[in-house]
Amino acid sequence: MDQEYFHTEIEPLLSDPLIEYLGEITDAEKDEFLGHAMALVCPYDWPEPFGLVLIEALACGTPVLAYRRGSIPEIIEDRATGFVCEGLDEMTAAIQRIPEIDRRRCRRSFEQRFTVERMAQDYLRVYEQAVGTHLR
Repeated sequence: MDQEYFHTEIEPLLSDPLIEYLGEITDAEKDEFLGHAMALVCPYDWPEPFGLVLIEALACGTPVLAYRRGSIPEIIEDRATGFVCEGLDEMTAAIQRIPEIDRRRCRRSFEQRFTVERMAQDYLRVYEQAVGTHLR
């Protein structure tokens, strides 16, 4: 669907010798890829409503660099599980600070906040409150 956009806008940028284009990877490959990454850089410039890829990185113990948009400040603990940046200059500077982030803390944050069990419990709690409010 997006092949034309890829060929006209993205592909020309890939000729830089510092860029290695891998193409699409499977879910199994994604865990290893994210787990071995220095960080995940998410320069989203829109109000990201949830940010599943950020949570996938945290699950792998990988710090995240992202702009303060949408839900990102709720997912990433600034200077603890990554850096929530105001702009490109701040994000660029944050790259040098990635070693300050404890990867184990990234994983713990995922375990405490985003496991299937934890999220299911939270959804049940919200549903119970909504039904309770409706019945009153």
